[in-house]
Amino acid sequence: DYQTACGCTDILMHTMERYFTQGDSLEITDSIAEGLLRTVMAQAVILRDDPKNYDARAEVMWAGSLSHNGLTGCGHSESDFASHRLEHELGGMFDVAHGAGLAAVWGSWARYAMHANLPRFTRFAVEVMGCEMNYANPEETALAGVAAFESFCRSVGMPSNLHELGLGDITGAQMHEMAVKCTQNDTLRIGGLVRLYAADIEKIYAAAK
Repeated sequence: DYQTACGCTDILMHTMERYFTQGDSLEITDSIAEGLLRTVMAQAVILRDDPKNYDARAEVMWAGSLSHNGLTGCGHSESDFASHRLEHELGGMFDVAHGAGLAAVWGSWARYAMHANLPRFTRFAVEVMGCEMNYANPEETALAGVAAFESFCRSVGMPSNLHELGLGDITGAQMHEMAVKCTQNDTLRIGGLVRLYAADIEKIYAAAK
């Protein structure tokens, strides 16, 4: 069950890494991505309660193909994949399951990066997470969307921070080491929505603790 939830989370993240970008996008591509995200989340809940549900697994397998064959990034000028880079270092140092590691750092990354394209995060909140749009305070809507996604993760047994991942005792030195490795000794900026240096990555890890 845990690995099923991890797999569903990775499918979601591969879609979101292409969705949360700074560059151009196409309405049809965005709509496909949003529909895929809603579908995988719904099927993940079904599989939590009924692990042998064939139809739900079929939906997830099809979504996995669509998520990573380039379709959900078609027309986008770039993708992000910063959360994946952060998780790869977690997996390398602590041997955590990939999907769970992604779930643990995504919310922290999202809150750090959201102001680079706030309309994209408010759209996610409304169209994917079902939040009500607060036109007077779009940031509140975006934050509600991030929180709603974290709540979904917890509902299917995924962590929403490093403590829930079992890394509550992670040290500052370990976070610094991961950030340095992630950026090749701070010579490489990662991400497409926001370009992250090692110092930025350390802040994201710390906020995720």
